[in-house]
Amino acid sequence: MFGQTLAGNTVFNGAHPEEVSGFVNDHIGHHRLELKGQSTAAASLSFREFAGFGLSRISYGNPVRVKSPELDSIYHFQIVTRGECVWHQSGERLRLRAGEAMMVNPYEKIDLEYSADCEKLIIKVPEPVLESARSARPVRHGGEKVRFERTPVDLTLCPTLANILSAVFCELEEGGDEEVGLVSLPYREIILKKLLKVFPSNCASDDSQPAFSPAVCRMVRYIDQNLKRNIDVEELSAISNMSVRSIYNAFSKGFATTPKCYVKQRKLRQLREDLLAGQCRNVTEVALDYGFSHLGRFSSDYRKMFGELPSETLRMAG
Repeated sequence: MFGQTLAGNTVFNGAHPEEVSGFVNDHIGHHRLELKGQSTAAASLSFREFAGFGLSRISYGNPVRVKSPELDSIYHFQIVTRGECVWHQSGERLRLRAGEAMMVNPYEKIDLEYSADCEKLIIKVPEPVLESARSARPVRHGGEKVRFERTPVDLTLCPTLANILSAVFCELEEGGDEEVGLVSLPYREIILKKLLKVFPSNCASDDSQPAFSPAVCRMVRYIDQNLKRNIDVEELSAISNMSVRSIYNAFSKGFATTPKCYVKQRKLRQLREDLLAGQCRNVTEVALDYGFSHLGRFSSDYRKMFGELPSETLRMAG
């Protein structure tokens, strides 16, 4: 997702993780980096400012743990583009995989682990900038600051937000400073409005409901944590405290599909990530791991979704 975003704004490439960490502390957010195991000079970082945002692409190239006391008066819109990131909070572990994103609030503590291949896009949004966008919408908030729930969102299921971000990064890579300046504020307003709509928060809108209710978010998280199991709608009903009928309605409205098809799509996407990461010896083995026992149908579904056979994906990884 987002390809080689900010490739033209590279600050470090093939650097020691501590070098990248130093830049992050100065420009993105104060934190402490803990290296897990012997480190290699494989870290990279790209950075650019845009319309009051700080845009960065970070890969430490090593397994690391990052801790931060708080983010001052900024929000972080964090997108995992490769590998995975595990958030630690109140004794719980929340795993974000490629294509998933989350909003981090000001003054929240951060404790997370990066896999060696993890890469993230981080968009730093100053609190006053987000508040200005919120004040322009018809919302019920009683004067409270915007506080997002610690809930991951799959950006592949939010094509409008993903498309506008892709457009911004394309402008940054291809446009001159004058061209970028002309589109920066309109793009900023659209991004802010989409963030407020897509990510669950205390900022309830009078003209539209949040994209995902807490119950739906629980189901999505449960599905992602159990992708190698067979999950049926009765199990989702127990997790969400919703009736089967309500679950079908929620998935139809939120994802334009059925719960069963959604689970299959998530399995296929994660299976593809495993293939691309070189974590599988053969296609049959990984298909069976994810519960695809009918291999012919599996290959057909995979090709419809990704435009190639799983064996072709595996060859690309090799």
